Amino acid sequence: MDARRTVEAVWRMHSGRLVASLTRLVNDVGLAEDFAQDAYLAALEQWPRDGVPDEPAGWLLTTARRRAIDMIRREGVRDQKYALLAIEEVAPATDGDLLSLVFVACHPLLAQESRAALTLRMVGGLSTDEIGRAFLVPSATIGQRISRAKRTLAEAEVPFALPDPDELPARLSAVLEVVYLIFTEGHAATSGDDWIRRDLAEQAMRLGRVLAALMPAEPEVHGLVALMELQASRFAARSGPDGQAVLLEDQDRTRWDRTLIAHGLTALARARHLRKPLGPYTVQAAIAACHARAPRFADTDWAAILALYDALSQLAPSPVVRLNRAVILLQVDGPQAALDAVDELGADPRLGRYHLYGAVRGDLLLRLGRRVEAAEELERAAGLAPTRQERNLLMERAAAATR
Repeated sequence: MDARRTVEAVWRMHSGRLVASLTRLVNDVGLAEDFAQDAYLAALEQWPRDGVPDEPAGWLLTTARRRAIDMIRREGVRDQKYALLAIEEVAPATDGDLLSLVFVACHPLLAQESRAALTLRMVGGLSTDEIGRAFLVPSATIGQRISRAKRTLAEAEVPFALPDPDELPARLSAVLEVVYLIFTEGHAATSGDDWIRRDLAEQAMRLGRVLAALMPAEPEVHGLVALMELQASRFAARSGPDGQAVLLEDQDRTRWDRTLIAHGLTALARARHLRKPLGPYTVQAAIAACHARAPRFADTDWAAILALYDALSQLAPSPVVRLNRAVILLQVDGPQAALDAVDELGADPRLGRYHLYGAVRGDLLLRLGRRVEAAEELERAAGLAPTRQERNLLMERAAAATR
């Protein structure tokens, strides 16, 4: 591995703890991240020339501290908290420090899109260019979101600490929401030509595993890791040779990633063995596990999945959950029962521009022999689809309906 790639690998592995170490000292996450970035740039310049140091992570931490001291002297900063940098050694971050950084990056004061960008930047070690490419947003826009987020946190004087126990459930829920948002954008992109963006999904899984290591007694953390790994296990089978989307029923299950399935099932078992009430991520992981365990589509335990969707409807009621339940009802009670359930959702404005509503309804109409109606519904769904692959698939199905 050449020196530049070594810098990037070390940065990706240790940047979160580096920022956490510096934040603990200066209590300003924005300034700490700036110091860390300075150290990263110095490594990119010096390691190819001078060689990789024996302790790369320690080198970054020491260099960041020195850059901070230089800034203090250059700008004449007299604030006591920054002056501490000149006299104190910066200890490596503890697990608690890294967890505090995650909670700060996902603070409820920030907009959800800013939380995602800040988490990928400070905890995941991604550059603004990488985040922008992942979300199909200009790098300058990502930079503005991150700058605004840092400014908001500084102005509100958000403490670098774990939430109080009474706040922890809500704050943890917000963190998991951000991680799953990142994964979902990788699992089913909402814009662009690519249906799947593996880089985003992999970053989300990495963040989830970090959380699971830091919070081993929280079942929903393990549940989220299980859900992401089980869903990601099907990535290779979700696209055909020409890049077209392949539905679950038609997927070649020999292409499913058995290692990810094994890891996901292990994470799900951890969540269950904690013997605490199961949350929505764990229930969704249990649904994904039913699919993963079935050697063929026909072998799927649809009754178990339907029961799990009933539970999910109680834990996290939403029209999308009810729509997904209707899809399972097709396998249990047939297309007419499923269509009746879908039509009950038709008046919900939240589904008005949701392409999968039309995709599901069109498929059910087709199964009932209502081919003209099915084609119209599928064409409408294609017009709402966010990616080229989904649009093409829906248009192909619409054309086939009237042949």
